[in-house]
Amino acid sequence: MKTLPPLYTGLLLASLFSPAALAQTPTSDGYVLDKVVQVSRHGVRPPTESNEKLLTSVTQRKWPTWLVPFGNLTGHGYTGAVEMGRYRGEVLRAAGLIPQGCPDASQLLVHASPLQRTKATAQALLDGMFPGCGLQPTYVSGKQDALFQANEMPFAALDPVKAKAEILKALGGSVEAAQARYRPFEEKLREAVCLPATDCPYGKQDWQLEQNAKGRFAIKGLSAGANMGEVFRLEYSQGLPLDKVAFGNARTAAEVSSLMVLTKAKYDYLNDIPYIASRGASELMNQIALELKQGTPLAQQDVPSTPPDVPLMLLVAHDTNIAYLRTMLGFGWKQGDYIANNIPPVGTLQFERYKEVKTGEYFLRIAFEAQSMDQIRNLTQLTGTQKPLKSDFQSAGDCRKTSAGLLCPLKAAMVKVEQNIDPTALTPYTFN
Repeated sequence: MKTLPPLYTGLLLASLFSPAALAQTPTSDGYVLDKVVQVSRHGVRPPTESNEKLLTSVTQRKWPTWLVPFGNLTGHGYTGAVEMGRYRGEVLRAAGLIPQGCPDASQLLVHASPLQRTKATAQALLDGMFPGCGLQPTYVSGKQDALFQANEMPFAALDPVKAKAEILKALGGSVEAAQARYRPFEEKLREAVCLPATDCPYGKQDWQLEQNAKGRFAIKGLSAGANMGEVFRLEYSQGLPLDKVAFGNARTAAEVSSLMVLTKAKYDYLNDIPYIASRGASELMNQIALELKQGTPLAQQDVPSTPPDVPLMLLVAHDTNIAYLRTMLGFGWKQGDYIANNIPPVGTLQFERYKEVKTGEYFLRIAFEAQSMDQIRNLTQLTGTQKPLKSDFQSAGDCRKTSAGLLCPLKAAMVKVEQNIDPTALTPYTFN
């Protein structure tokens, strides 16, 4: 059952009597933005409880104390997300997609994964984008939403034999061979986290590929190093004193990223596998595709599970969700000091639909946008030269470089968006 806050219900009723009339503002080269779907990661959080236990166990030392419960959005994370929301609101308002004041419910849908960190991030983005409007995100009751937790639900279960074969292929044939290649990086992490003259277990464990009770695969041994790198990045982004970030061994954003090689390896071998990504995110990608086609000649009639047709759909998810979507698209990026294909806190995969004024033809811009590690750490206002990092994706052959970014013909771009949706990994879905 979906949870719809009272204030949002009020907006729904208001929209029946006061539909918005927004003046779309063409770009200098003649395009208007008429629909956006964005999928954002949650903001800065401490380690989850299970990760904290794992890291304490393998390093035999105490890790920094955070002021909020394990895995929850921090106050710093909320503030950083508010700023990203403010910035995005400014961009979308200038394009005429959202109103200057408070929107009604016909103008947006904001839906979050049911964890505290995603719900609170969605609230922060709304507070930044529409300050003082009293808007709240929707989310399901319970712990699983088919959009965000499909990889743990029966309808999208993996074929373990096929998944294992694909993982081993990505690893280069064997777990042992992969670990041998990454030994230098394990040693680098040992130097950062292990106290001198102690029996520190980290890095002494052989990697083992295993499947958990929820059907997800993990590489025991790799997981600890991957989680360390992510926690170091979160410590730096949170603004912890530099002598506490990676135990004093990462004093710049670049130094933090140098300790995240195993974090990237975990994604390369467990998330960025086309079969696993398609099973885990077909439901999410399908909802995105249905939304992008509404109001165009590509719109499908009488399709079950079609989402509301709104100018702005904002989904707040997890890095795993965005990694799956990125893999399904074949979209890669390297931004600032981050490691390749990294998904920072509040990093956002954007699908922006434009209409050319003179022809009426539709185009799609797919991009990834994120604050730099230092912008998040310093809570930098995103203005002037301090803008987020951006990467555009060429989703079709006949794309155009415009003032709005790289625009690709919608029909051809939608082939790329939909090509890896697995129809056997879909389930009936409704937002209300």
